[in-house]
Amino acid sequence: MRDTRSDGELLRAIAADEDRRAFEELYRRYAPWLTARLRGRCADPGVVDDVVQETFLAVWRGTARYREEGDVAGWLWRIGSRRLIDTLRGDGARGRLRQALARLRHRDEASAEERVLAGVEHGDLAGALVRLSPELRAVLQATVIDGLTTREAAVLLGIPPGTVKTRALRARKQLREALA
Repeated sequence: MRDTRSDGELLRAIAADEDRRAFEELYRRYAPWLTARLRGRCADPGVVDDVVQETFLAVWRGTARYREEGDVAGWLWRIGSRRLIDTLRGDGARGRLRQALARLRHRDEASAEERVLAGVEHGDLAGALVRLSPELRAVLQATVIDGLTTREAAVLLGIPPGTVKTRALRARKQLREALA
């Protein structure tokens, strides 16, 4: 059965007793609209989806409070647009991921993978890796050795995901040629 309560009634129900049905109805009403609006500001659908989820989580958790001034769509837009700005500035989830990955990458002790690569002194692989440009080696390090996804590697290296893919392809091609 579809909820027929007004937006204000839904928000009051969510705030008063964490009414899941009220929250689901509010989400159904506004998530597609908010997603479309945010996609006009950001071309990355993953970022937009994260921001929409964070916006509605703020409503559910009560960290965003509706003061019954203006319409609910405008209120949700203000929350979503601020979260998008924070995310794009690196203060959002991706910024936190970037910081965590950077801390792991710059620890004093070398990882097991780094020790293995450093220990390969004889043989074609070591020479082939040394001959790769630093940019290609960094992408291989992030995606193959560290096991990061393309998106995670892009955040870590500060380059677009498409560039990560292109560099990974080039690096693999050069390694194949060097090892053939």
